[in-house]
Amino acid sequence: MRVVLFTGKGGVGKTTLAAATAARLAASGRSALVVSTDPAHSLGDALDVDLGSEPVRIEDGLHAAHIDARALLEGAWGDLQDHLRTMLAGAGVDELVADELTVLPGVEDLLALAEVQRLADSGDYDVLVVDCGPTAETLRLLTLPEALSGYLERLFPAHRRAVRGLVANLAGARGDGNGWERTVEALGELAERLAGLRALLADRSRTSIRLVLTPERVVAAETRRTLTALALHELRVDALVANRIMPAPPPSLRGPAARWLRERHQEQSAVLDELSGLGAGIPVSAVRYTAAEPTGVASLREIASSLYGDDDPLPPPAENERPLLELRRTAGQGVSKDTEFELVVALPGSEDAPLDLARVGDELAIGLGLTRRVIVLPSVLRRCEAVNAQLEGSGSDAHLTVTFRPDPGTWMT
Repeated sequence: MRVVLFTGKGGVGKTTLAAATAARLAASGRSALVVSTDPAHSLGDALDVDLGSEPVRIEDGLHAAHIDARALLEGAWGDLQDHLRTMLAGAGVDELVADELTVLPGVEDLLALAEVQRLADSGDYDVLVVDCGPTAETLRLLTLPEALSGYLERLFPAHRRAVRGLVANLAGARGDGNGWERTVEALGELAERLAGLRALLADRSRTSIRLVLTPERVVAAETRRTLTALALHELRVDALVANRIMPAPPPSLRGPAARWLRERHQEQSAVLDELSGLGAGIPVSAVRYTAAEPTGVASLREIASSLYGDDDPLPPPAENERPLLELRRTAGQGVSKDTEFELVVALPGSEDAPLDLARVGDELAIGLGLTRRVIVLPSVLRRCEAVNAQLEGSGSDAHLTVTFRPDPGTWMT
């Protein structure tokens, strides 16, 4: 199954375009399910139907649903939360404090994403289209699996070995071995779930992310930052969708209204030109501004025709794309001391963003503007020192290059 995620600044029309894409896919003979993870839930309004948490059939091949993260919170998270309370209480943590500690920030986002994965793995549909929340919420949603995996590894390193040994010792002292064992199993299942979510999001052959914007400079600036942030987390965007494009008035039209239309069209065209320069390799599609608000399947298919024309909404991924994070040897061979490595991170649109780097043990923390990612270094780089780092290139070719050379104290000889 293919998964397509739509996000963008609030109010740019991402819900409409997500629904329109699903309607177009259904009309082409594919079975499509469109779901909303946006807490505002306007997907039903766009389709002009009432939606709940269970998928409903809109017409042949087209289904829709709202993902209710609060309902999932009461169910799936409850068991693990009970296990964590047991573990904290067994370690002597006060019951009231234990309750507070088991309220994991972002757990609703995590459960919503897990439900997306469940639907994607169900095999009931050919395509899953996801109407995500605004960009800030979506960034948190998409980067949460990797962040939580890192937290789990710090709390419970070498999960199924070290923790089981620790649990056995504690359980022997307190006589509650079964409860501790269940807790460890629940944490192991959570770690596996997080890894599966991360794999789904990073699989470019299966998952597409599309950024929706209106051609305004403020919105385009946020889109550029979002594109950079997603690339930092190795999440690839396959399309930028510019919505509500004003037509150019005919030359014969005169008066204040014509002058306003020309100025608006020229401003939008300038923004689109900048975006096209940013996203070499990332197509920029334009959707005309409609006089009436598009609601209902028929109107949505008209919008889809403006967006896709005769093209397939789900083209195959481009072949031989450069990876978003790449390790390469630039000097030396084998274990020679003149070895040099470069860690290259693609960061399109980042050339003006403030950069912050920190090496913390076996990890490299990269801060770019308001976005931060902690990268676990490959084993070979753990025995090296970072000797240089710089942002290079511009537009879609902007990238961070970090140079590593052997640490004399730990390098292989």
